[in-house]
Amino acid sequence: MSVSADPAPPTAAPMTSRAGGGRLAAVDALRLLAAAGVAAYHYLGTPTPHFWGTYDLTRTAPVLHALSRYGWLGVEAFFLISGFAVCMSCWGRTPAQFAVSRIARLFPLYWTVVLVIVIVAWIARLAGQRPAAPVDLRTTLGNLTMLPGPLGLRTTDGVAWTLWVEARFYLLMAVLLLIGLTYRRTIAFCLLWLTLAAIGRELHSSVLDEFLLTQYAGLFVAGMALYLMHRFGPNLLLWLLTGFAWCYTLTLLGDRVAEHTAPAAPGGTPGWGICAAVLTVFLILLALSGPGPLGRLRWRVLVYAGALTYPFYLVHQSLGIPVVRGLLKAVPALGLVPAIVLGLCFSLALSAALNHLVDRRAGAWLRRRLTSDIAVPGDPVGRRTPPPDPPVRQPSSRTGTVCQP
Repeated sequence: MSVSADPAPPTAAPMTSRAGGGRLAAVDALRLLAAAGVAAYHYLGTPTPHFWGTYDLTRTAPVLHALSRYGWLGVEAFFLISGFAVCMSCWGRTPAQFAVSRIARLFPLYWTVVLVIVIVAWIARLAGQRPAAPVDLRTTLGNLTMLPGPLGLRTTDGVAWTLWVEARFYLLMAVLLLIGLTYRRTIAFCLLWLTLAAIGRELHSSVLDEFLLTQYAGLFVAGMALYLMHRFGPNLLLWLLTGFAWCYTLTLLGDRVAEHTAPAAPGGTPGWGICAAVLTVFLILLALSGPGPLGRLRWRVLVYAGALTYPFYLVHQSLGIPVVRGLLKAVPALGLVPAIVLGLCFSLALSAALNHLVDRRAGAWLRRRLTSDIAVPGDPVGRRTPPPDPPVRQPSSRTGTVCQP
């Protein structure tokens, strides 16, 4: 896997406060922060030699490059947020409702971006240039399934590998929904998941790695535990679960650090301490944004920014970076940093257009149609699942209503 293609699209559900009075704007702000980190890594922190041609990032923007090289941690941050948000999205839903919500949220935008990338690549080829993305029909069709990796194909969009990680997390949550989503069962599920994931690491089992997401299990579980705190109130059991998941996460973080840094000596992975500290700060911010006081924020601009992060991740690398390279070639006097700013602005503008034209319209239409098509006589797709059993300690001020995305 190339270290310059390591983003994680924000595929989590919209954030709704347990009080029923609005979205969790603080969590949307964290999603925006993670998006900014990964974009900074791709544009300014990439270790790929000569990524911007004759420009040397270590000389052109040394401070920005030094800070941005840790931006890949936005990948881990998004998986942490996903544990929180997907658990919220599942609560009170049937498996069919959950499947419809995920399909309608992910696929319309993804299909659109893949086709745009292929069209742009064909135009570049006709103009005598060599496109970075594969444009043959077989690869394009395989990418439209959102499963290019398992099918042995290159990704048309460089971010698509993370969607397969998210999809397997959704499958695990669907299993929990089939069993019945309750407070105690969710805790038991998280503990069992982490235990089996640790066994998979011990056995060096590629099968268990594939199904249990052993590298990222701790991130998803920590997010789920924080959501349980948000819904039912913090207690010792949930803090212990979060701590156990976080120890697991930071232990395995060394593998990810090694992918993004060259060891200074055999067996050494410089930067682990900094990466662990940055990721822990993000965990604390999520705890403050969900069950903590920042959950009261109701800033509409943050909510809107959170809605743009998924389309932004789909376009910022495969479409935004070619724009920057085109600007540098057409207007050399512009300079690298101004060209990058313009490329990011282009990506944001395109993300806003995709959100308005595709996500809000095509996504809503697909959700309605799938809900109608999946409903057959006797199928409880339109009914809610029974409410969860309460925890041992449930402060009356923190219970709230059922959280719906």
